[in-house]
Amino acid sequence: MQQLHEAARLVLRGVFLNSALAVVKMVAGVLGSSYALIADGIESLLDVAGSIVTWRGVRLAATPPDVGHPYGHGKAEPLASILISVFVFMAAILIALLSVREMLVQHHTPAAWTLIVLVAVILTKEIIYRIMSHRGRKLGSNALIADAFHHRSDAITSVAAFIGITVALIGGRGYESADDWAALLASFFIGYTAIQRMRPAINEIMDSAPDPEIEASAREAAEAVPGVIGLDQSRVRKMGLEYFMDLHLVVDGNISVHEGHRIAHEVKDAIRHQNGLITDVLVHVEPQGGTPMPPL
Repeated sequence: MQQLHEAARLVLRGVFLNSALAVVKMVAGVLGSSYALIADGIESLLDVAGSIVTWRGVRLAATPPDVGHPYGHGKAEPLASILISVFVFMAAILIALLSVREMLVQHHTPAAWTLIVLVAVILTKEIIYRIMSHRGRKLGSNALIADAFHHRSDAITSVAAFIGITVALIGGRGYESADDWAALLASFFIGYTAIQRMRPAINEIMDSAPDPEIEASAREAAEAVPGVIGLDQSRVRKMGLEYFMDLHLVVDGNISVHEGHRIAHEVKDAIRHQNGLITDVLVHVEPQGGTPMPPL
């Protein structure tokens, strides 16, 4: 749960920073006659909404299991990731539509000082992306990774705006709409990124198999427990930042039920010790050999 609380804190910091950047970009865009900068500010506002969804989803995922949710609330984390991706895709469509509309309207060449604003925004967003992406991968949080890419998409929009404004300034008359074209091109990349980041979250909702190394290392830990003859079936599924495992354990059929139960508990402890993210292991004990059961 500590990992989820850490993820929530990172997201909340991103909300405050995004809110400030959105205001700065939109004000600079209006004063500096740059539609690309205004569009960038709009995308940042959607970033704020997406980050709030992420924060709420991660907080809910950290809620302990209850009667209605015996496996916990971990699915709230990938659900938040899907909603963020939808927000990013909506931002891409909005920017594309507004860019096309702005191309049809004659406007002034953007002010040169808007480039300074964009450089500061790009550097800030890239730093945030790297921090959140690193922590998201370390924690195994799809929602945090998706939110990190949300910041990266904002940085890409700012890079496109920077290029567009630079072209408009160098080209002079007739190139006023260069920043609009830059915003349009950025919208396609942002939409593509949103779709790509949605896939891991959907796979998690569908209980797709996680990294094979997680199951392989868990089986290796189980096989090392004294009394384990072999392993049969095993399955692992991800629930938020945690994993749940089902395991069929083969033991000597001549041992007592009490002894089989003890071995099963040692296997469970060994797996959880090997990987702290595996919250629970359901062990099914299967006998090998032993005295056959009499007919009923």
